[in-house]
Amino acid sequence: MPALRWIKEDLSPTKRRALGMAMNEVLQRHGVQVVGERSWGRQLGEGLFEFRIDRTVKANDEITEKIVLRVFCHAFGDRKVLVLHGYDKGKSPASRRQQREIELARSRLTVWRAAQAAQAKRQRGGSGRVLKPLARRKR
Repeated sequence: MPALRWIKEDLSPTKRRALGMAMNEVLQRHGVQVVGERSWGRQLGEGLFEFRIDRTVKANDEITEKIVLRVFCHAFGDRKVLVLHGYDKGKSPASRRQQREIELARSRLTVWRAAQAAQAKRQRGGSGRVLKPLARRKR
């Protein structure tokens, strides 16, 4: 769970709090529809979208902190969002870096999709059809 590790280990408490609030108040409520509001998201194609946090917050009474985070997500199922990857764009705003981060998110999505397909295949018994439980024989 690299995205969770990034959130827990790499973000400051202020950035973590801002991300958590944005995910709760915006992403959880609107899902992939955040891409309709350009300030919160952007569709990247192939099932990937970018959730943006670009805000200035007060870390405490004296310091104001600019927060520019990018979180790459995939919407699936009934109102589910898979968080694939994220990075602090404020620390490294170069577009070349952004492209590398998007490619990493795409590769994680590919791995996740392959795992989902393998799981579905196992549930079908590998034959492409759903197996029914065996009936008990009468003696």
